[in-house]
Amino acid sequence: MSDLKKISNFKKVDVRNAVRNSYRKIAIGNAKEDGCCGGSINLKKSSIEISRKIGYSDEEISTVPEEANMGLGCGNPQLIANIKEGETVIDLGSGGGFDCFLASKKVGVKGYIIGVDMTIEMINKSRVMSKKYRYRNVDFRLGEIENLPVADNTGDVIISNCVINLSPNKQRVYNEAYRVLKKGGRIAISDIVLIRELTKEMKQDEKLYCG
Repeated sequence: MSDLKKISNFKKVDVRNAVRNSYRKIAIGNAKEDGCCGGSINLKKSSIEISRKIGYSDEEISTVPEEANMGLGCGNPQLIANIKEGETVIDLGSGGGFDCFLASKKVGVKGYIIGVDMTIEMINKSRVMSKKYRYRNVDFRLGEIENLPVADNTGDVIISNCVINLSPNKQRVYNEAYRVLKKGGRIAISDIVLIRELTKEMKQDEKLYCG
């Protein structure tokens, strides 16, 4: 167990900082990093293969900037989100913007997409792509999903792809989601869940806390 970084006494802020640092490295192109659920992001081909395996069609993949597809998801929340033209969609943990860019096509010019991520490098990356590819209905905001930089009753739909599991305060995430959703709004989450007790070594492994 000496090769594991012990985090059993970490505070919530320490877990959050560890996650932020991990995804900062991914955003700036650290080839040794792995995505959520073990997905390698070393090669563009790997990201495309991962996207196919978790439920995205070739048509969906081809309509989104290649740089946005980082292979970080664990499913396709848009399969159940039923996103409609003109709606406002909020993505919790938007990363490189893959799901935001895909959703922007569905809501059209009358709709609006808000992507929230706590990693400035991810926000910068997605903003650059948004400008480069002229996504005029997408807004990327720096913030934590436990404290969303979004006004009350804003969204028709909330989506999230393999991010809420990274939060040290999941109940707060759900409270915030409820706050920013309009009455009758919908939430579509793709994530990983714990189905059996973790070993002591797993609970002390920082890498597992980071996806």
